Amino acid sequence: MSSQGFSYSPDTLRSMAQDILDHAASRGASACETDVSEGFGQSVTVRRGEVETIEYNRDKGVGVTVYVGRQRGYASTSDFSRAALHATVDAALSIARFTAPDEAAGLPEADLLARGEMDLDLHHPWPLPVEEAIELARRCEAAAFAVSPLVKNSEGASVSAHESHFVSANSLGFMGGYPSSRHYLSCSVIAGEGEAMQRDDWYSTHRNATDLAEPEVIGEYAARRALSRLKARKIPTCEVPVLFEAPLAASLIGNFVYAVSGGSLYRKSSFLLDSLETQVFSSQVHISERPHLRRGLASSPFDDDGVATRDREVVEAGVLKGYFLSTYSARKLGMANTGNAGGSHNLIVRPGKRDLVGLAALMGRGLLVTELLGQGVNYVTGDYSRGACGYWVEDGEIRYPVQEITIAGNLKAMLRGIVAVGSDVLVRGSKQVGSILVDRMTVAGA
Repeated sequence: MSSQGFSYSPDTLRSMAQDILDHAASRGASACETDVSEGFGQSVTVRRGEVETIEYNRDKGVGVTVYVGRQRGYASTSDFSRAALHATVDAALSIARFTAPDEAAGLPEADLLARGEMDLDLHHPWPLPVEEAIELARRCEAAAFAVSPLVKNSEGASVSAHESHFVSANSLGFMGGYPSSRHYLSCSVIAGEGEAMQRDDWYSTHRNATDLAEPEVIGEYAARRALSRLKARKIPTCEVPVLFEAPLAASLIGNFVYAVSGGSLYRKSSFLLDSLETQVFSSQVHISERPHLRRGLASSPFDDDGVATRDREVVEAGVLKGYFLSTYSARKLGMANTGNAGGSHNLIVRPGKRDLVGLAALMGRGLLVTELLGQGVNYVTGDYSRGACGYWVEDGEIRYPVQEITIAGNLKAMLRGIVAVGSDVLVRGSKQVGSILVDRMTVAGA
């Protein structure tokens, strides 16, 4: 990466955060919290062997939330000058004085705040010269083209590296922050010709670039996925089991998380209202939250409110044991804070013993879904309807690719109808899960 690192030291960020808190107090705020951050990165895309884009980014920002009693105001700036920081505090105070009081507003309880340092090994700089990034992308794409002459075109291979650091602080004495990194290598190709073309992609992302898959492996796999989709057929409408490939299984778990998160619950816009200690999944499903995994893509010692994160069991044998609550949503619901302001932290769905091939064999006859299209999820009712592509499975084996279908069901029934979770765990974000087999859905086709 051509950039020479962070422009501001951690001590400078801490000094700015303290100055903001001090100014807010001097101007009459009863409480204040702030987040000061900086990040930079580089991204390179190669298409058909030629450099298509080279992008550099460097950004910084300050967010300030102030409270005047139970009135809340927020303002932000990208200007780190002392005058701009003070002006941002004043703007937040002006907003707060014109807002209605909210009994749930305010800082977390002091005893919930994170204390001390915790090194989770999240920062791994990748000093990648742009010439080397271009070469990595070319190797990735070339490997895809080398698989077959039917791989006719490319949407590009990309390499990106990103680093950031931040400091969060509030007027209860909390101040914490850390640096982190996230690096990425991807390839997307097109196979076939005329109206029979198909595309597919693959990528790898990690905190440490040494953990990324080799570029040739990613390119070759992306090509094989695209080739396997050629001669896709339509299928008649039917009701069959549906097997969600691991990347899509993560989105299914994401639907569940959204439904049991504080905002959905206190707004009463969730199909899982009042579901604590009830059977939400089949008994096959166990979900743990592990915020302190070293190098975890969603690891953090504290949430966006500064509340200490902790290990916990979210689902045990299908029974929901905990919601995802921030300071505000916990107060709105009259419940305990779970340290999830900003989202979940490394949700791990306990894997089963079967890989994707084993799950297909268990399914026998049905649909393996490898791509979802559209956003057809109604979180109030749980109704689920999305366009899909994938493969028809007969006698436990893939027979042919399918396209132009819609899969439909209700999330409440789908979660309870999970037959098995695969051992083919894929780690790409905050959810770690293998493929998921659902007992029955409607597949709308020809």
